[in-house]
Amino acid sequence: MIPRYTLPEMEKVWSDRARFSHWLDIEILACEALSQLGQIPPEAVENIRKKARFNVKRILKIEEEVKHDVIAFLTNVAEYVGPDSRFIHLGMTSSDLLDTTLALQMQAAGRLILKELKENVLPAVKKRAFEHKDTVMIGRSHGIHAEPITFGLKLALWYDELNRRATQFEAAMDAASLGKISGAVGTFAHMDPEVEVYVCEKLGLKPAKVSNQIVQRDVHAEYLSALAVLAGSIEKFTVEIRHLQRTEVLEAEEFFSRGQKGSSAMPHKRNPITCERLSGMARLVRGNCLAAMENQALWHERDISHSSVERVILPDSTMIVYYMLKKFGELVDQLIVYPENMKKNLNRLHGLIHSQGVLIALANKGLSREEAYRIVQRNAMRVWKEDLDFLELLKQDKEANAHLSPQELEELFALEVHTRHVDYIFQRAGLFD
Repeated sequence: MIPRYTLPEMEKVWSDRARFSHWLDIEILACEALSQLGQIPPEAVENIRKKARFNVKRILKIEEEVKHDVIAFLTNVAEYVGPDSRFIHLGMTSSDLLDTTLALQMQAAGRLILKELKENVLPAVKKRAFEHKDTVMIGRSHGIHAEPITFGLKLALWYDELNRRATQFEAAMDAASLGKISGAVGTFAHMDPEVEVYVCEKLGLKPAKVSNQIVQRDVHAEYLSALAVLAGSIEKFTVEIRHLQRTEVLEAEEFFSRGQKGSSAMPHKRNPITCERLSGMARLVRGNCLAAMENQALWHERDISHSSVERVILPDSTMIVYYMLKKFGELVDQLIVYPENMKKNLNRLHGLIHSQGVLIALANKGLSREEAYRIVQRNAMRVWKEDLDFLELLKQDKEANAHLSPQELEELFALEVHTRHVDYIFQRAGLFD
């Protein structure tokens, strides 16, 4: 990922130093397990534990010659350990290191993502939801005014969705937390299965129940899928903010800081650039998810076509989603809300937003649904065409007021009809917990 969108704590997870450190830990743990099984002298393990280290630049230099990163790593470690290095990597294959390390990196990246989601983003959404629990605005379907909601309900929906995303991602992390130390084609031909159990337990991983040369890539696809859906949720929320910030609507707006510039040509512009950036970044994660699914089908016990892909999609996707969460949390926390504009837009259709209530009331008076619909729609179309007041037209309509008194009609136009269950919905979303 380019530096512009790379945050240092996530970059550290995917650094060469972190990767080689995991490799070294795995090799030492395997030696410990082999020693306990009587296959390596204890003094050799002690020497390996004491002397084993690596130099990133040296490994990369060796790799230029041998064209194999694990061999370059083992060669460099041997330069520090000496003769006892012959016991390192016994019975193992490169993927024992690579896949077990990849699981550790996915865990570490996932913990950062979950921490940001749970400790910053969800609390920010919850806080703003309560702040605007009773801030009435128009709900829209197909982009057209429908019936009143509150801005808090919109945020409650986001809160509930983000909790689902957290649950899904935790499950995907768990599924991908698999290590393997089972040798060249997963048969443990030259490695006791107890070594795998020991190494994975020490690292906080589960041994893959069955592996070939690698851990199967469905778990990586599941992990990327969870990230893609999370990114899609963030995109969904930012698209909503972008619509609400349109000049004709202006019910909510990204924070525009002092000294910020919106356009090189037009000094008046205040553009939703963060929302647009996050929308674009979600596309990258979705594309990477497709690549992860393509990685599932490999030749026989393994080919290497997935490797180059994973070196890009896993670091980049976790970096992107982590960045998206950071920015989205700030966006929600600083979001400017315009209740007066919400009220103004709520009244733009002169009461048409209460049409369903009138329809139901007429049906409850004994009219067929078709009759009730005809009466309400007839008056509604006049409002659209003649810019008249819906309630006043209904009061003047002989068919309507034959069944509904002026007082009954006025009661149907009360906003409380639409907001009386807000607390109940908040409760179901867990916002009162």
